[in-house]
Amino acid sequence: MSGGGEGDDSGSDGADSASAADLTHTDESGETQMVDVGDKADTARRAVARGTIRLQSATVDAVRENAIGKGGVLATARIGAIQAVKHTWETIPMCHQIPITNVDTDFALGDETVELTVAVETTGKTGCEMEALEGTTTGLNVVWDMVKSAEKDADGDYPETAIESVEVVEKTKRPLE
Repeated sequence: MSGGGEGDDSGSDGADSASAADLTHTDESGETQMVDVGDKADTARRAVARGTIRLQSATVDAVRENAIGKGGVLATARIGAIQAVKHTWETIPMCHQIPITNVDTDFALGDETVELTVAVETTGKTGCEMEALEGTTTGLNVVWDMVKSAEKDADGDYPETAIESVEVVEKTKRPLE
């Protein structure tokens, strides 16, 4: 289930066949609804998401050397990732607006990849997985935007460029002390 819009922390991946009564974002008549988390206890929560953008090796070298004409790719992507985390509730319809207490971003440059890991922390009634995913995908999109002139081929296409393997790699919650 997802971060700011979840209703259940059971860890179920939704693969089980559920009756309409089991769906947390649908009322009895099948209408979409936001889950009421008002009665849930506040807990300390953390979610970490990771994803990769595949680029040409020359592009990764230019990112590493801070030689992209638009400016600092990783610094700009970091700002974009953090901004996306803070605005997830505005772009994912069933997410609650949650108090973000911390965002960490980490970039790892490979030969033909840039990997971004985004860790989000909150104290509240619902998780922050969607915020971590939103930060990761937006951060990677910013990398793409910053390097697109280096990635384009003669036809203006991006045959080498792809965002891949975006996933939640950690989700924890603990009672407040």
